[in-house]
Amino acid sequence: MLETDNYEKFKKDILALAKIDLNSYKEKQMRRRINTLITKNHIATYDEYVALIKKDKEKFEQFINFLTINVSEFYRNPDQWKVLENEILPYLFERFGNDIRIWSAACSTGDEPYTLVMLLAKFIPLNRIHILATDLDKQVLEKAQIGLYDEKSLKGLPKEFIKKHFTQVGGKSYQIHDEIKKCVEFKQHNLLKDSYPSGCDMIVCRNVMIYFTEDAKKSIYHKFNQALNEDGMLFVGSTEQIISAEDYGFTAYRSFFYKKD
Repeated sequence: MLETDNYEKFKKDILALAKIDLNSYKEKQMRRRINTLITKNHIATYDEYVALIKKDKEKFEQFINFLTINVSEFYRNPDQWKVLENEILPYLFERFGNDIRIWSAACSTGDEPYTLVMLLAKFIPLNRIHILATDLDKQVLEKAQIGLYDEKSLKGLPKEFIKKHFTQVGGKSYQIHDEIKKCVEFKQHNLLKDSYPSGCDMIVCRNVMIYFTEDAKKSIYHKFNQALNEDGMLFVGSTEQIISAEDYGFTAYRSFFYKKD
């Protein structure tokens, strides 16, 4: 049975060790996830677990991987991607030209930035496409760079994209083509503490903010606004409509799309 009475000290230890501020995450949800992992490692206290991940790099990576929420699939919420293709991208090209700068924040296993490349390729040549994709979790970034996915990840993707941009490997796995991979630059990034890129024409950050506290969300929305060019666009997830978007310098443009004022 895990002794869980020292969580405040544990949060400070993790901030010092991993530069992750657990105060910015919804506590009940995050604490339950962490307790499950610690129990799996047959450890009785938070202090013992901190000692373990300090000395064991593999256990440390396991902790980061478990902590980050990696639920991802290509073309998630298809209606939103159709709005992006039919309305948002033409607007961005008209406003910023063909060399638009896109940041896929909290990109997980790469499904999202690769989907963006495939959509953009319907409008402009691949050699004009460059997307910055970031995530806190090094393990998912490594998987993203490999670009190998199972059938389940691709289930919502238009068949034309699968046929054109993937090679089937074995029975149920698909390798994304190198020409698509070359368009994406993957970097490790912590939304809560690292500096943000500047001069973005669009930021895509979907199905991540739901895990943060209200204060953390406010801070991130303000930083997203600063990272965008004037008239740039923020694309959020289907459960993350921004209440009082004007407080952060945004105007609701379409459902789940917010334009920087």
